[in-house]
Amino acid sequence: MSNRELEKTLWATADKLRSNMDAAEYKHVVLGLIFLKYISDAFSDLHHKLLSGEGEYEGADAEDPDEYAANNVFFVPATARWQYIQDRAKQPEIGKFIDDAMDEIERINTNLKGVLPKLYADPELNKARLGELIDLIGTIGFNQAGHAAKDLLGQVYEYFLGQFADAEGKKGGQFYTPASIVKLLVEMLEPYQGRVYDGACGSGGMFVQSEKFVLEHQGNIKDLSIYGQESNPTTLRLAKMNLAIRGIDAKIELGDTFLNDKHKDLKADFILANPPFNVSDWSGEQLRDDARWKYGVPPTGNANYAWLQHFLSKLSNSGTAGIVLANGSMNSNTSGEGEIRKNMIEGSDIKGGVVDCMVSLPAQLFYNTMIPACLWFLAKNRTNGKFRNRSNEILFIDARNLGVMVNRRNKELTDADVQKIAQTYHNWRNVNGSYEDVAGFCKAATIEEVRNSNYVLMPGRYVGTEEAEVDGVPFEEKMQVLTAKLSEQFAQGAELEKQIRLNLESIGFTI
Repeated sequence: MSNRELEKTLWATADKLRSNMDAAEYKHVVLGLIFLKYISDAFSDLHHKLLSGEGEYEGADAEDPDEYAANNVFFVPATARWQYIQDRAKQPEIGKFIDDAMDEIERINTNLKGVLPKLYADPELNKARLGELIDLIGTIGFNQAGHAAKDLLGQVYEYFLGQFADAEGKKGGQFYTPASIVKLLVEMLEPYQGRVYDGACGSGGMFVQSEKFVLEHQGNIKDLSIYGQESNPTTLRLAKMNLAIRGIDAKIELGDTFLNDKHKDLKADFILANPPFNVSDWSGEQLRDDARWKYGVPPTGNANYAWLQHFLSKLSNSGTAGIVLANGSMNSNTSGEGEIRKNMIEGSDIKGGVVDCMVSLPAQLFYNTMIPACLWFLAKNRTNGKFRNRSNEILFIDARNLGVMVNRRNKELTDADVQKIAQTYHNWRNVNGSYEDVAGFCKAATIEEVRNSNYVLMPGRYVGTEEAEVDGVPFEEKMQVLTAKLSEQFAQGAELEKQIRLNLESIGFTI
């Protein structure tokens, strides 16, 4: 069975076990257990090595928490280890055993303080179903050893995050950005080393994908410093568990990013973010004189241009940002937004504007909204020599026709789609890139062209339409075939109507 088939099977079984329990609550039950299984397996691997006392582990104490901290592994007390829990899965007190285990883990591993769910003793939680769930999660990684098992647990955690976002719909999508969008942002920005920031970090998917990117390109995850902020304490706990599973050390803080910026002096090399779309209650009336509004004061009724300028204020001089926003942000003129966009495009100095690339995304990518979305790529200095001088251009990519349906409601971008979009951007911005405009897909427009389009940033305005010939059949020929078919259908319809009239007349009816 492939990992994807295993994930689907596990989800189907786990979802069946939740019975009438709301997905928003059940999410914490399941993800907490996957986390416990993960850290217990990682602990067991190292515990066996320490007990063997061979090589570098000679003379080590297998019950010393410092031995585990030195190897970036959480110490798991005896009564919190997975086997201890699973041996008691059918006992009516199983909920209390798990809550006590979570307390013990937090007590010894202070960086997990307040992170782990402790809701298993709740009388409303069906203990028989909980026991079945423990047995199910106990099978994850069972036939694989070491890192392969832990990687699989991490994948299952990530897959379940997405499935819960889907199950919760609009509410759940706020903590989760679809994996293909995250992958696209990371592939386009290529965060090999430096400071990575997300001021609306949700469950931490941007950071996880950045780590994967570095490892896939034989880099060192220690070359990345990760900073984030999240206003929802429940979502923050999900993020901390998600990152702990990966061994990612991140400085993620709780708080409202606009009113209480916890990384005030940060200058990030990479920003990847999916802030909530079109937020009206962002406390904008309290921030009219904020220093972040370099390009214009954003309207109190919509946070889109506040997010854009907040992220710009966080960029280093050579930094780049990729931000997911609603499509309306590309052409809105409400309450001065058009003027802010104009100022971002034109810039106010020799470096030029800060808008580097715009991407229109396909519909139906998100679990929580049907609002069409786009990607804004911003660069603080587009003449800095890291890439070619792009100060007089903006790249437009129309990806609305890409993606495949993965269920009746949702699409996702394939790996080939991600590479096509990312490579187009790289070919355009790199010094020796081999970029060419492709009708209907991409266009490098001059600032003059954007100016003549009243600073509208919708790629469809610039890329034109794709070539009329598809699969070797000219457009005119296709139209001739279609017209002939329609004429044939009309003729058949007229003949059928004539026959019906004759039949009715034969029995005394006249139309």
